[in-house]
Amino acid sequence: MEAVAHRCPEFEQIVYARDVLRSAGEAILTVASRLGQSFCSAVEILLACQGHVVVSGLGKAGLIGQKISATLASTGTPSLFLHPTEALHGDLGRVRPDDVALILSASGETEEIVRLVTALGELAIPIIAITCSRQSRLARSANVVLELGTIEEAGHLRLAPSTSTTVMLALGDALALTVSRLRGFRAEDFARFHPGGSLGKKLSNVEDHMRPLAECRIASDQLTLRQVIVTTRRPGRRTGAIMLVDPEGRLSGIFTDSDLAKVLERREEPVLDAPIADLMTRHPITVCTGTSLREAVTILAEKKISELPVVDAEARPVGLLDITDVVALFPDQLSASRCSTLDDLPGQEKQSAEQGTSPVKPKRFRDSSGYERPGSPGLRIMVPDENERH
Repeated sequence: MEAVAHRCPEFEQIVYARDVLRSAGEAILTVASRLGQSFCSAVEILLACQGHVVVSGLGKAGLIGQKISATLASTGTPSLFLHPTEALHGDLGRVRPDDVALILSASGETEEIVRLVTALGELAIPIIAITCSRQSRLARSANVVLELGTIEEAGHLRLAPSTSTTVMLALGDALALTVSRLRGFRAEDFARFHPGGSLGKKLSNVEDHMRPLAECRIASDQLTLRQVIVTTRRPGRRTGAIMLVDPEGRLSGIFTDSDLAKVLERREEPVLDAPIADLMTRHPITVCTGTSLREAVTILAEKKISELPVVDAEARPVGLLDITDVVALFPDQLSASRCSTLDDLPGQEKQSAEQGTSPVKPKRFRDSSGYERPGSPGLRIMVPDENERH
């Protein structure tokens, strides 16, 4: 391969790339306009499948097939990928009588593919073919043919599988998502299949992201402020709010770092011995167990609060959702709310808070009546641990 004597101007590179993308886009639209009864028949076969959708293809078509199989599986249709060559050497045993085969081949004449569909036919496995021509051997062996038609590959050589594989991928997605919709596949189902990704986390419940009760600061509403501060002092990472409970253990109020700063700003010593019940915010905003994380985050953003108590059916606290634990999952939704707390800080403390080095997080709390109570940034309380005292 000879080296290119000179590079094309950037403009020509962009024009060339646009032609590649335009070729794929136009081909997809052409195939979309031709969808008809064959597509509906393929959907019905997939819906009726009691086993797995066995997807197969060779080369680039095989790579596309792997993605289609993964999309089917993640949207409610059990699926596996079967390499055609390996299938002819024992892996055909993976196929069960209640499976359905989805075979991809642009030409429909690839020898391994033709031999595979012959073997599948002997097993009486329904076959859906995605190929360019109904006259190919693959198409003639299939129960349903999704014909792509004549497709010209992109690029100056018109040889590398590009437009054809893009169309296959798009058609596979159309199949998978249509079947998923008809199955009644829900966002909750999607989350169950994606527990490790950000998409699944966004669709999970608040219990999966809250700080458990053992990590929360909680105290009786029968104590004084001084007693509450002492009893809830804990080393290491902590929440910026104290949950107060009545004698029956039900949540009765919340007291934040901002509330404490406001109280101490008065510089009235007796206030430390005042009942916490007189200082806390009564009837705070809460969510129940089972609430979706998305709904809880919406509350955090709309109410401009940083902590959200999670309670059970009896109004007893079970945990606390802290904005810092979920802001990375919903940056656009929560950034404005978080920035509003930082804007109250003077320069040095604002920089420390943005870098995560501030000893106490700035808070802004809005109670259930809608009254917003910004914290006082000028005062920070540090209670040293026992092992830090000299």
